[in-house]
Amino acid sequence: MPRHSKRKGVPDRWLDYKAVGKRLHGTRFIAFKVPLKQSLNQQLPRADVFGPWELLDRVRKENQELGLIIDLTFTSRYYKPQDLPESLLFVKIFTAGHEVPKDDTILSFKRAVRTFLRDNADNDKLIGVHCTHGLNRTGYLICRYLIDVDGMDPKEAVALFNSSRGHAIERQNYLQDLQCGPKRSNKGMDKPDQEPQRGCAVRRPSHPATTSQSRDERRPRYNDSRSHRSFPPRSHYPAPHDGLLPNPPVLRPPPILHSSMDAPVQPYRWTPPHPDSYWDRPSRSAETWSRYPPPQAARLQDDTRRGPLLPPPLPRYSPAWTGHTNSHHRPEEQWAGPRRRHHYTHTNPE
Repeated sequence: MPRHSKRKGVPDRWLDYKAVGKRLHGTRFIAFKVPLKQSLNQQLPRADVFGPWELLDRVRKENQELGLIIDLTFTSRYYKPQDLPESLLFVKIFTAGHEVPKDDTILSFKRAVRTFLRDNADNDKLIGVHCTHGLNRTGYLICRYLIDVDGMDPKEAVALFNSSRGHAIERQNYLQDLQCGPKRSNKGMDKPDQEPQRGCAVRRPSHPATTSQSRDERRPRYNDSRSHRSFPPRSHYPAPHDGLLPNPPVLRPPPILHSSMDAPVQPYRWTPPHPDSYWDRPSRSAETWSRYPPPQAARLQDDTRRGPLLPPPLPRYSPAWTGHTNSHHRPEEQWAGPRRRHHYTHTNPE
């Protein structure tokens, strides 16, 4: 992974600087670059992760204890007090970059340091100061405090910071103001400017597999029982034919059939087919016809063997049909003539 690549959310050139420097000898100051919250650390490899909890680990590794963090960045997107362990105090001083800090910013820094030193005179807790890279703004304000409050020589203060941080201050306007500029007033620095906030994080967050890790790092091992794989990875299967399939045999093209006529074939014009292409059904001989007669012909042959065809028999009538009469019991001859209709005459009662 290129270490100079700019990632979304991660500060530019943040990976080029050491995470934490050494404690400035004879002081309570320690400088480091800005620690990142968990959502930003997930964009980095595990070796480059640096958050508030990693900061405590680095300081404790040097047998030191961190008590206060002074944030000089001009934004709040890198972390919030909710991301800090509850054992730390936090002071936010918005400081613009690339320019010499103003007098009120310098006074706010002096007040935060003096208040913490007064409240923690019975211990040796450190004051952690950081900007984006923990170098230019951080170095200027720490050196300004050593020059204005402790009376240290400007060149000695700059050399002490550079050797402790592991990087030298880069901004020439900062160096020019520290070495040749006037001292700032310390009037009012004993008055507290703002109450420090205490961190709210109780438990250390877990760091899942980051998206920047390679696929081989995230892939479970074949012999790992946690992967529950009953088959080897794809790379363990032998490739057939050394990874290459045999080439198919080259077939000759079919021969071109020319017609008997030398005239070229026109694809969009109808041409009569060749006489040899017709297929006629062969005529059936008498033997074939008599040997395999159709069903109707076979039925006729069976009838001729039995004799001549007779007409169908007539239906038989019962004698009771001729002697049956209707319900009036009249003789049959009375029904021969037409039936007369009764005529009714109307008589006058007078």
